[in-house]
Parts: sequence; C-alpha cells; structure tokens
Amino acid sequence: MTKRLYRSDDNKIAAGVLGGVAEYYEIDPVIVRIIAVFVAVLTGVIPFALVYLLSVLVVPKRVHIIEK
Repeated sequence: MTKRLYRSDDNKIAAGVLGGVAEYYEIDPVIVRIIAVFVAVLTGVIPFALVYLLSVLVVPKRVHIIEK
C-alpha cells in the first residue's frame, strides 16, 4: 500500500494541510507548524500564504468509507 498525502481531519487548525504533512511523515503536528511559521518568517508571509492556499486546493481531503 502506498502512502498518500491528505488534509487531516484530526490535526486541523486552518485547512488541515500541515496536520496532513505531519501524519504523512509520522511526526508531531506542532513541530510541522513551528517549521511552517519559521519558513513564513524567512520567506515572507505573502509567499507562504500563497503556497498554503495552493496546497489547500491541490491536496485532497481524506474520504472515510463506512461499510455496512
């Protein structure tokens, strides 16, 4: 089974992209968020915000299938 990147439903603050990255790499979501803030400060908030919004559009939500 291959690993896929999805937006998180559990570790979600804005859209779940950073939580999904944390789940994909199996690390604490707080670490991913701290790194994201650091990157946003280094690159500027506007470029980071554009990349984040693009990620929200590109990374799919996880679909939960309920079997009867």
